[in-house]
Amino acid sequence: MASIPGFGMMALLSSWACILIGCFSVSLGEEAASLSALYPPLWDRSPGQFSEYRMENGKYIINPWIYPERMGMYKMLLTQTARYFEKFAPENEKNILWGLALQHGWQYSTGRLADPSQRTDCGYESGDPLCISVDSWWADINYFLCALPFLAAVDSGIMGISSDQVILLPPPKDQMKFCVNVSTCQSSFPTVMRKWNTFYKHVQSPYSSFEDLLRYLWDAHTKTLHDVLKPFEHRLVYYSKAEADFERIWSVCVEYIAALQVPTTLIKMHELQKGLPPRMLVNGDSAPFISDFSERQNMFLFGLSLIRDVNSWTGSLSLTIWKILMKTQIARQQALEFLEMILEKFNPTLPE
Repeated sequence: MASIPGFGMMALLSSWACILIGCFSVSLGEEAASLSALYPPLWDRSPGQFSEYRMENGKYIINPWIYPERMGMYKMLLTQTARYFEKFAPENEKNILWGLALQHGWQYSTGRLADPSQRTDCGYESGDPLCISVDSWWADINYFLCALPFLAAVDSGIMGISSDQVILLPPPKDQMKFCVNVSTCQSSFPTVMRKWNTFYKHVQSPYSSFEDLLRYLWDAHTKTLHDVLKPFEHRLVYYSKAEADFERIWSVCVEYIAALQVPTTLIKMHELQKGLPPRMLVNGDSAPFISDFSERQNMFLFGLSLIRDVNSWTGSLSLTIWKILMKTQIARQQALEFLEMILEKFNPTLPE
C-alpha cells in the first residue's frame, strides 16, 4: 500500500485521524467539584512518602507487585514534582504524570492486573485482590512505565534520596526480566533511563513550557514501550483473542497518540479514560456493537482498530505522515479543536 497516491493517502489519513482524536478529545464540561474525586482507586491507601515503606539496611523496600505499593510510587512522583507544575494550574492538576497513575488505576479496576492464566488467585476478589500478577501482560508493561520513571526521578535528585537507597522487590518468577534499582535499570535500559532523566531535567527547569514537557514525556514513554514490549509477547496466550488483539492494537496506537502529544493531566485523563473498555474483552466482543459498552467506549475501540489496520496496510507510512502533520504545536492544537468540534456535532451526548 506504500504506492497509494498522495491524495488517496491523505483522504484515508483524514478518516482515521478523525476517529483517533474523536476518541481522545472530549468535552470536559463542568470541572469536578473536587479533584480528589478523580484520583485512581485506593489512592488514599497508597503510600505517599518513603517513610511509609519498609526499610532494611538503610534502603527503602518497595513491593511493586502489590497494587497500593506500586500506586504509591506514582503518588510520590506526583507529590515530589508538584512544585514544578504549580505554575500551570493549582492543586497539581496539570501535572502530566497523572496519565501514568490513572492508567494503572484503570488496569486495576478492570481486572487487567489479575492472573490471566487463572492458575493463582492473584488479583481476584475471591483471593488476593491487591496482588499484581507477573503473568499479566498489562502488569508487566506497566511495571516499566512505573519503575523506570520512578527510579530515573530518584537518580535525578527529585525524590530527595540517593540512587542506592531504594530497591524494588522482584516478582515470584521471571526475575531476570525486571530491573530492580537505579543501577540495574541503567544497565538494562540505558537509553530509556536517559530519556526519563532528560524529562526530569526539563521539569526542574524554570524555562520549560508545558508543551516542552509533554514532548519529553511522550518521547520517554514511547521509547519505554519500544524496549519492553517484545519480551512479554508470550503473555498474550493467556487472554481471549479479543483482549489480546486489543493489547496489540494499544501498543501500536500509542505511537499515534504520542505524536499528537495528548495532555496527560488529571482532568483530561479522567475524561479520556471514560472511553476505555470497562472490563476485560471476551470472544464475541466486536466494536462498535458491544452491548454493555457505552457509545464512547465502542467508538474508542473501533477507532483504535481502524488505526491499526491503516498502519498495517501502509507499512507504517501512515504513522510517518501523521508525525509530519503533527510536527508543530499549532497543527496539533488545530487538529484537536477541529476534531472536538466534529465529535460534538455528531455525538452531542456520550453515555458514561
